[in-house]
Amino acid sequence: MNSTRHYHQGRICSTLSYAVRFKVYKFTCGWGKFCTGVEFPELTGGSWVQALSPASESCARSHSSCGFYNDFQGDNQNDSWLFALAVLLSSTLIYNSVGTISQQAMDQLHYVTELTDCIRAKSSPGRHEVKDSADFVSFFPDFVWTLRDFSLELEANSEPIIADEYLENSLKLRQGNDKKTKSFNAPRLCIRKFFPEKKCFIFDRPAQRKYLVHLEQLPEEDVDPEFREQVEEFCSYILSHSKVKTLSGGITVNGPRLETLVLTFVNAISSGDLPCMENAVLALAEIENSAAVQKAIAHYEQQMAEKLQLPTETLKELLDLHRDVEKEAIEGFMTKSFKDVDQVFQKKLMEQLEAKLDDFCDQNMKASSDYCMTLLQDIFEPLYEDVKQGTFSKPGGFRLFIRKRQELKNKYYQAPRKGIQAEETLKKYLDSRVDLDDALLQTDLSLTEEEKETEVERVMSEYAEVANKVLEEMHKKNEEMMEEKKKSYKEQMELMAQKIEEERSQLMAEIKSVLKLKNRVFNCVTSILSPSIVLNQKHCLEVGALCQWKDSSSPNATRHFVLSLLLPLVHSVAEGGLLAG
Repeated sequence: MNSTRHYHQGRICSTLSYAVRFKVYKFTCGWGKFCTGVEFPELTGGSWVQALSPASESCARSHSSCGFYNDFQGDNQNDSWLFALAVLLSSTLIYNSVGTISQQAMDQLHYVTELTDCIRAKSSPGRHEVKDSADFVSFFPDFVWTLRDFSLELEANSEPIIADEYLENSLKLRQGNDKKTKSFNAPRLCIRKFFPEKKCFIFDRPAQRKYLVHLEQLPEEDVDPEFREQVEEFCSYILSHSKVKTLSGGITVNGPRLETLVLTFVNAISSGDLPCMENAVLALAEIENSAAVQKAIAHYEQQMAEKLQLPTETLKELLDLHRDVEKEAIEGFMTKSFKDVDQVFQKKLMEQLEAKLDDFCDQNMKASSDYCMTLLQDIFEPLYEDVKQGTFSKPGGFRLFIRKRQELKNKYYQAPRKGIQAEETLKKYLDSRVDLDDALLQTDLSLTEEEKETEVERVMSEYAEVANKVLEEMHKKNEEMMEEKKKSYKEQMELMAQKIEEERSQLMAEIKSVLKLKNRVFNCVTSILSPSIVLNQKHCLEVGALCQWKDSSSPNATRHFVLSLLLPLVHSVAEGGLLAG
């Protein structure tokens, strides 16, 4: 799967080639060449992936070819797994066969009747006994049947029809409950209920028989013009109508996601379990949500590093920047995350963002403290050097010292960008010089004892004022931090509510789509049932009536299929009030 790095929201078309010997067809349709064929014996059994425009890192489409083993190898289980993987991984499933849509061609498509035995939609079964086909339809691909070497005239009742009508007629069901009718209806029922979107293309033989052996080397102008036109129409349809592979919740599949899905499914099969789409999506969510958290944190760190200049003048300056960058980070996470059950990863993100804020606050405080201490030393050290030299050791020297110190304090206050630790650092610095201040006071012989006591009281009052400012700053910082957390929490809840609403809308759209598909299949099935066992829509919406009919004497196979179609729908309607449109 190394080539998956070339994928980007891949439109994945799986071409299924059965063990029918046919010549290799080569065609060019604007996006490169891809040869399909079967060797004898097959050498390409397995799933092959080709990135279109492989030189590009953002290839918009991919092509997956699944070769199947021939009858001599007798490995039907491997073929069933390959078919199941093709269905799970593709957005358009292209089944190609030779000739007409005969019962033999239908019998070769027996894998479609085994899909529910090879795939699980949910990790744990629901309370209903029957499997709900709609669980599978929600992530199954569109179905395209290509018929090679088609030689019949497309007619019905002597009237010309198109290939799609030919396919629809071929999928009509027969009435009856005998073994032959059941065998006839089984693959047709499965195609109808699993692949509501169907398309058919026919291809004439590309060239005369003598050229078929070396068809790959045949110049394009020697290929039958009608065949080239048919191929052009086919390629145009596939490239324009194939959807982006989308999982439940509107999750589009790109290269890395395709790789994760493949590994998850193959590991499940290797361990003896069934590949489960719900488990695969959860595994995908685990990987991508974890990566989304890391990307959000990386974005936060990068933006803060670029925009934050430490120390900030106020704490608010830091918190305002944090809130803006935090919102960007969370929005980025919301965009990339999905299936975040109980918001586990969002909570991890918020915890890490809060820790990052605490770290930046610590850095801001340290930067402020370091800057202020350096500034204080530059401003005050000359003064205290004079004290040590005895400049103020004279009558009136202490009061002269106090005036000088106040002038220097004013100078310190006027200095810009000191940050949030300005008062606390000043207090620490002055506290570290209190012994020198006291010694100078005691040596000033011009002061009486009473005057000294007055000066001590004044100095202590000055220190108390600084201490009060420190306490006020701490209280203010705590209030700002609390306010910031409230605002952050409110914004998180708003973003979370928006995300939940988007997911709810997506889920409702998926449910409506599934209900619509169920109605289509139900109408198809009831068209072949006798009036005595056809339920009208009112009864279909009544659980009691349906369960009572379950125990009636209707043919088991028919009743089981209709129940598998309707019972989960009825319970969902009863519980959630959802009505099919």
